[in-house]
Amino acid sequence: MGCLDPRTIEPVPVSVAAAEPLLIAQGLTCRYGRVTALDGVDIALRPGEVTALLGDNGAGKSTLISLLSGVRQPSGGTITMDGVPCRFDSPADARGVGIATVFQTLALVEDRSIAENLFLGREPVRFGFLLDRRRMQREASAVFERLGIALPPMGTAVRHLSGGQRQAIAVARTVLGGARVIILDEPTAALGVRETARVLDLIARLKASGAAVLLVSHNMENVFQVADRAVVLRLGRKVADMALVETSRTQLVASIVGGTEDIA
Repeated sequence: MGCLDPRTIEPVPVSVAAAEPLLIAQGLTCRYGRVTALDGVDIALRPGEVTALLGDNGAGKSTLISLLSGVRQPSGGTITMDGVPCRFDSPADARGVGIATVFQTLALVEDRSIAENLFLGREPVRFGFLLDRRRMQREASAVFERLGIALPPMGTAVRHLSGGQRQAIAVARTVLGGARVIILDEPTAALGVRETARVLDLIARLKASGAAVLLVSHNMENVFQVADRAVVLRLGRKVADMALVETSRTQLVASIVGGTEDIA
């Protein structure tokens, strides 16, 4: 199921939304038998803010985003969206309240067009059974224009696109679906310099649109370019939550590897 009584949620005034988190997770725990992959983690995601989720391999980053996106269910702890307690039994539940995740796999269909990939699973139809391709291409073009993304014609098959262009499609799909919390799992991995710059620009545009962005990355340069805040996990626990404007790269790396006192 999704959030409890979602129809009781009132629209949040802009002035309040700018200060209050959209999503709050408290005490999130995930156990696999005797192994504790995540141990009492708290995190808050605010509109118009990019939060970097950092940590070494095995720190718990993938486990945390799987809990926030409904892929797995927590062993303990709570998640609230707009102040309403939520339970996600599937990714569809999370998407239903405005939380979307772009995993590294992107989940695109190579032989389908840009527009078709944007509408995967929610294709508009005419007469109850015919795909409305014109509508898909028209609305897809509008979404990319709003995000400032330049792509080939909407009928182009995804197999002809670069890595950065594919990433843009996956992100635009979350926007089309009405997501307000967008989780990006290593969005610049394996991209060249120019493609990486385009993806970072897209993240900045998401922030400017008022979305709350959770960015999982190993690239410190990228993090300092677009993120406002960093949450660091180590061995399943949160060890730091810091504003990047007040943090040096040395301090951040030391927190990841355990070279300084924790700043939780």
